Amino acid sequence: MAQEQHGYPPIDEHGVIGDLKTVALVNLDGAIDYMCHPNFDSPTVFASLLDAKNGGAFSITPQLSGLRRRQMYLPDTNILISRFLAPEGVAEISDFMPVDRSGRVIRRAKAVQGDIRFSLSCTPRPHYGRSVPQVTIYHDCAYFETHGEGDDEYAVFRINTPVELTEIQGGVTAEFTLKAGDTAFFIFERVEVSGHGPEYDENYVVQAFKDTSNFWRDWLARSTYRGRWREMVHRSALVLKLLTSYEYGSIVAAATFGLPEELGGIRNWDYRYTWVRDAAFCLYALLRLGFKDEAMDFFHWLHRRTAACHQDGSMQVMYAIDGSNDLAESSLEHMAGYQSSRPVRIGNGAYDQLQLDIYGDLLDAVYLASKRNGSLHHAFWLRLVQTVEFVCEHWQEPDEGIWEVRGGRKEFLSSRFMCWVAVDRAMRMAAKFSLPAPLERWRMVRDEIKRDVFANFWDEDAGTFVQYKGSRAVDASTLLMPLVKFISPTDPYWLSTMRAIKKRLLSDCLVKRYDNADAPVDGLTGSEGAFTTCSFWYVECLARSGDVKMARLLFEKMLSYSNHLGLYSEELSTSGEHLGNFPQALTHLALISAAYALNESLEGENIAESTHRGEEPAART
Repeated sequence: MAQEQHGYPPIDEHGVIGDLKTVALVNLDGAIDYMCHPNFDSPTVFASLLDAKNGGAFSITPQLSGLRRRQMYLPDTNILISRFLAPEGVAEISDFMPVDRSGRVIRRAKAVQGDIRFSLSCTPRPHYGRSVPQVTIYHDCAYFETHGEGDDEYAVFRINTPVELTEIQGGVTAEFTLKAGDTAFFIFERVEVSGHGPEYDENYVVQAFKDTSNFWRDWLARSTYRGRWREMVHRSALVLKLLTSYEYGSIVAAATFGLPEELGGIRNWDYRYTWVRDAAFCLYALLRLGFKDEAMDFFHWLHRRTAACHQDGSMQVMYAIDGSNDLAESSLEHMAGYQSSRPVRIGNGAYDQLQLDIYGDLLDAVYLASKRNGSLHHAFWLRLVQTVEFVCEHWQEPDEGIWEVRGGRKEFLSSRFMCWVAVDRAMRMAAKFSLPAPLERWRMVRDEIKRDVFANFWDEDAGTFVQYKGSRAVDASTLLMPLVKFISPTDPYWLSTMRAIKKRLLSDCLVKRYDNADAPVDGLTGSEGAFTTCSFWYVECLARSGDVKMARLLFEKMLSYSNHLGLYSEELSTSGEHLGNFPQALTHLALISAAYALNESLEGENIAESTHRGEEPAART
């Protein structure tokens, strides 16, 4: 584990709980140090992870000396268990959120062995740490009331617990002892009025625990995945479900904002939104695992976004979970930032960039969904035709690209071949469903894009496709070329590119996004770690190219870089430290896709081997 600095626990020393409306992060010390309420993209109520002094936290700490900390999920659920082991006893804290979209957090402390003394501190700081609440204690509840400048900033939170609480400035504390086998519960929630709210007791907590456990286990039981690494694949599926909005069907890119790609640096973004780019990855992964309802819910969310396209057929890069489109970026100047990594940004200024690759992702997602449904709505198709026409008119233009650069537009390779994907998938759907379309024009554009890629993005001397027109840099987004069927995974051009990626971007099993440090294209100072998503893309490309043994080795090494719960942040430092927002959906999507492709390749090898031996071919999973 990385060493804690200045009151900030390492990013990877966290688990995540949620209720399909919001999430909370719980660190190994038993503190909730990050939570937005009531939605994923709402202001924080606890954010000591981003400001240790003023962000607010909810901690329950066993008073044990020489303790060892452990954290695990109850198998096949998102119920988190934090365990504390010491010579004088063993303590345990269970954390979960009932899946009723109430935003209610239930915490239960238990003395497993020995009599354990606990300390509690709860200091909510709503509105991104701007508000210090007024505290009132009534019987077995403490109420935290905040008054902001507007009506939307008035809020009342409360803790319900049988433990006696003591008021402090803007919070409460408690000291309590549990005998071996005893438990104490703590329920944190938002209520309408101070002094009011539902009544709870131990029976409610026990039933809520059972109901929550049953929900997650029943959901995961729908998975059809029977391949290797099932535990990690299913944990990734549970993460994706946690990041999914029950109300809207959208999936946020990550649970957090402001966690840095470089400690002390400025690369700190807000990922609590839904990217069109993630659409095809989401549908592919969810359908592969058998979660058709979730895939279709996300597809319908995407469908609704196309209804709000601009008149020329263009779309935004990302949207809020409810589909709203104003994601103006601002900085929370009052927040210290994780280990002084500032600014702490909310909103995302990339939302109105031109990123032409998203149209390939959009059309690929629709193609996957239409194959699943066996049809495509006529009015939807007419909107898609307009979008494809936009691609046909603009595919040659420079843009900000897949990495959302802020150093000026360029003609990026990833944008170019994803425009090819957009036109190609539209042509396939038109043919499959006999839909009206200018197929000859589209065919000409599709072929022209492919000719352009080979003519202007291939570096003959280096033997690789390059990041953008006129560049000599290698970019890991190129790994998508065979995954989206732009090029065969065994094509000589592609195998040569893979060798260049291995030489210039790969270290151990970790893949960096690009190698243009001498002329940084992103317009930002500082550096970053290896991109976890790209590492899994690399594995999948290896598997599809036939280098199955190396693909398996690197995949299993990548699994060892997850945190203790099987979760991944956006990036990994050279020392294996997790960086960036956490947990990141795209990484877990890439893990699922890589596992599926690699398992298929291994099964194919087994069939070939058994057939070679004169035996009956083994059944495919």
